[in-house]
Amino acid sequence: MSMLGAELVIDCLKNEGGEVVFGYPGSAVLTLYDVLYKTGFPHVLTGHEQGAVHAAEGYARATGKVGVCFATSGPGATNLITGIANAYMDSIPLVAITGQVGVALIGKDSFQEADICGITTPITKHNYLVKNVQELPSVLKEAFYIARTGRPGPVVVDIAKDVFNASLENCEYPKFVQLKGYTPRFDGDARAVELSVQALKQAKRPVIFVGGGVNLSGTAGILQTLVQMLGMPVVSSLMGLGCIPCNMPQYLGMVGMHGGYAANMAICECDLLLAMGVRFNDRVTGVVKDFASKAKIIQFDIDPAEVNKNVRTDLSVLGDLRWSLPLLVNKLGCYESSKWQQGISDWNDEVKRWKRERPLGYSPTGDRIRPQAVIGKVNELAPEDSIIVTDVGQHQMWTAQYYQFCNQRTFITSGGLGTMGFGLPAAIGAQLGLPAKKVILFTGDGSIMMNCQEIATLAELGLPIKIIVINNKALGLVSQWQRMFYGQRYSHSSTKRCVDLVKVAEGMGITGLRITTYEDLTSGIKQALEIDGPVLVGVLVSERENVLPMVPPGGRLDQMILSNG
Repeated sequence: MSMLGAELVIDCLKNEGGEVVFGYPGSAVLTLYDVLYKTGFPHVLTGHEQGAVHAAEGYARATGKVGVCFATSGPGATNLITGIANAYMDSIPLVAITGQVGVALIGKDSFQEADICGITTPITKHNYLVKNVQELPSVLKEAFYIARTGRPGPVVVDIAKDVFNASLENCEYPKFVQLKGYTPRFDGDARAVELSVQALKQAKRPVIFVGGGVNLSGTAGILQTLVQMLGMPVVSSLMGLGCIPCNMPQYLGMVGMHGGYAANMAICECDLLLAMGVRFNDRVTGVVKDFASKAKIIQFDIDPAEVNKNVRTDLSVLGDLRWSLPLLVNKLGCYESSKWQQGISDWNDEVKRWKRERPLGYSPTGDRIRPQAVIGKVNELAPEDSIIVTDVGQHQMWTAQYYQFCNQRTFITSGGLGTMGFGLPAAIGAQLGLPAKKVILFTGDGSIMMNCQEIATLAELGLPIKIIVINNKALGLVSQWQRMFYGQRYSHSSTKRCVDLVKVAEGMGITGLRITTYEDLTSGIKQALEIDGPVLVGVLVSERENVLPMVPPGGRLDQMILSNG
């Protein structure tokens, strides 16, 4: 059977279990979009290419499947860069298929030409430039295989315009990958797991540290079994939220710059740290040399490049958590858990005292609604299994602190890159991936403006996403740092523009609601959740509200600023 290169791309998506692709057309991909038209393969036209890649990310983060986006050559492809880098930092499986100028025009500074492979080399797991249609089936098969296996990540496939139009005779999509030089790790050295068991038996003040790798590997269930078996304290990174139910007695909350008192103190005072799928980001560690300085650190990770990169480790267990965690639980099953828990009872009492004496909290006082109250009210009224998406800023940290996550893959946020404008398109992708779930976006007045054109996309799709805008008329985290560390010199951090976001939402075709008082908070949130369609809720809060606790720049985790006083 003969197929055009463009037809091969769509055939690939079908064979790889693709459900939807996000994109924006242009001259280099017109043949591809013509095939989309003929086949009717599900495609979402976003308002901007950055919206397309973030939507593909949101789909991947919510479902665990590979997200896919299309873009044309030149500016179309370069508009994907932020999203590709975002996916790379957070290890999200993504395939970005971009058009390139014709083969004869490559390297000649042709109209809308950009070396997208060269540009994305540092921010992709792998990339390809396809100049021959004969290579296309194997390249596409490899791209999806690389994106989803081992440590997941983004792959770019840049395809010359000629290749979309070229015909390949007797073509059949490959059933297997024949790829040299790439051998993704699954299992590892069982002796390292045994050594971890021995270390646990000797520890008196152990802590489990949960990272995004647990979310990515889908191992939250087996991890919870481990926590219940050992009865030891557990903390989470931003990307690990949801893997341990917030109501589990052993759970202390998020650790790091805006982590809770008990979680940060547990890291500082523990004698053994079991790090599960974490990469010890600087927002987690504070001063690196003082991070868990009293502890033996055991790192469970799929990527050897992460071992000893940021924090020294005493033992590494390399392999997929789907291999190592069940093996660890199996080996620990030979020991009497009650005797083990009795041996760390004093430690558990101490961390529970920290949690009891220094809880997260706020006073609902003043004329303006406290942002923490907004987060708490949504948490109270929304279904427990709702998918919560955030942009980046103060609202992101308040959500991480105050929303009570109980299930893996229910918190979708930009972690490593910290990308404003991520939230709205990511929420669209998540809702398309999980149509039966309630999807709620927390964003700020700064972040929502970054990709506000996707409100029109949301309106066109009619997805029932609820957008909660925590509006402090400022770039919240920027102004907080200026307030705390730059003598209250608010240099260009105010967003007191004449922009009425509720009217913007209505102008783009979705329902807009406004909440200005505590008296309206419950009824307003309830109304938004009950409306059968997309809603934007604008909530005005104080511009001088701080995210606390906070570890100041250059500080240790036990040097938290706990209150405005």
